[in-house]
Amino acid sequence: MKNKVVIVTGGSTGIGKSASLAFAREGCRVIVAGRNSTTGNETVETIKLAGGEAFFIQTDVQSSNDVQKLVSETVRIYGQLDYALNNAGVEGEGVPLLETTEEHWDSLINTNLKGVWLCLKYQIQQMIKQNKGGSIVNTSSVLGLVANRSSIYTASKHGVNGLTKSAALTYANKNIRVNAVCPGYIDTPMVVRAYSNNQEARSNAISRHPLGRLGTPEEVAEAIIWLCSDAASFVTGTMMNVDGGYSVL
Repeated sequence: MKNKVVIVTGGSTGIGKSASLAFAREGCRVIVAGRNSTTGNETVETIKLAGGEAFFIQTDVQSSNDVQKLVSETVRIYGQLDYALNNAGVEGEGVPLLETTEEHWDSLINTNLKGVWLCLKYQIQQMIKQNKGGSIVNTSSVLGLVANRSSIYTASKHGVNGLTKSAALTYANKNIRVNAVCPGYIDTPMVVRAYSNNQEARSNAISRHPLGRLGTPEEVAEAIIWLCSDAASFVTGTMMNVDGGYSVL
């Protein structure tokens, strides 16, 4: 993977940050993309201090203009695009369907689903132009495979899985592989926010995982690295569970 170029959206915290660091460890040149320039540049500095190469591009994945600029700037800076991790996402309000609002729907779907669609669209265009293939991983969720009461979040992640399969099928003949990771509950700032005032709910979430704990961002990052690498050269259109057994209960 040395000298390959990767875009990581939502690359400044949680799974995205751990994946950015892991790509850099493998020798990739990393474009960290996100809305928060402070945390994004902190991730870049961490990579550089470890001897890696990285650059931050402020990006809102809900914006077609931002995503197009992200890809074009990546190519301007590093000359190519080999891998992408479409990881930017939000958890929403976590309420049942009848308690959701149209504003809640738009906010969550525009980030979690539209954002992945836009990233795939412009990343794949660039990879086809290069005519060298590529590998893309979308961050879905175990709730892209099963469901809970967070209806819109569940719908968004089922949608990510559908986009992943369709893109994998459509562009396999261009040697572009598209896969998804489906994490269980991972010990990230998103999960910390969700359970900050409810230790009982956190304990209940942990109990849903047969391994008896939350996952770590680093564990998900290792799955992402493998899916992008040549070790997974015959893998496309798969939803890889990294969920501590959650989905088999």
